[in-house]
Amino acid sequence: MIAELFYGFDHVLMEVTFAIIPLLVFFFVFQFFFLKLEKERIKNILIGVAFTFAGLALFLQGVEVGFFPAGQAIGELLAERDNTIVLLPALGFLFGFVATFAEPAIRILNYEVEKVTAGSISKNVMLLTLSTGVAVAIMLSMIRIVLGIPLMYFIVPGYLLAVVLVFISSDRFISIAFDAGGVATGPMTVTFIMAIAVGIADVTQDRDPLLDGFGMIALVALMPILSVLILGLIFNMKERVRE
Repeated sequence: MIAELFYGFDHVLMEVTFAIIPLLVFFFVFQFFFLKLEKERIKNILIGVAFTFAGLALFLQGVEVGFFPAGQAIGELLAERDNTIVLLPALGFLFGFVATFAEPAIRILNYEVEKVTAGSISKNVMLLTLSTGVAVAIMLSMIRIVLGIPLMYFIVPGYLLAVVLVFISSDRFISIAFDAGGVATGPMTVTFIMAIAVGIADVTQDRDPLLDGFGMIALVALMPILSVLILGLIFNMKERVRE
């Protein structure tokens, strides 16, 4: 049982090592030339890095042996049911909303936004905005798989709308929006929700898992951008009302 849980763990350790080593090199370069931190602080940072390494390795291993197989099995089960045109988009919205709430990177982004803006943009508002954006993205992905709609029909208009919103949204929301698009595509969404999409496409008639199952992450990266830019428009309108 334990051997099955840690099958392929060496590859996970290698991936995490290659992810953390560049950050450590970057830190030590700055420490040598600029920071000049005390030994005690460096010791605490290295202990934190060790905990990060262990936690990230165990988390990714859990994703590999737990989230991904479970997501694919759920997707295959859902696709075999009746009324998939109604069921899958509704469940996709729910899955996307819940997965974003559980995404650690989203929490960090929201905390930093609230801190930098001195609380004018609260972390709860950001969490609700991003969760809704990702939920809509997953819902559209399910509709795309069920109906066989090409991905470009969503991506091209979506980014054209994002370009338009950049010119009319609040300036402070623009950089947050494009960072949010990358942060939203974290391990929870990529592993669990994408596995569901691949499972659905795998058992749906006339659907190819490669053509229809993938592409969801592109929508997940797009919709938080749009949702945060729209939030900027709402803040703009409120400020004008106050004036």
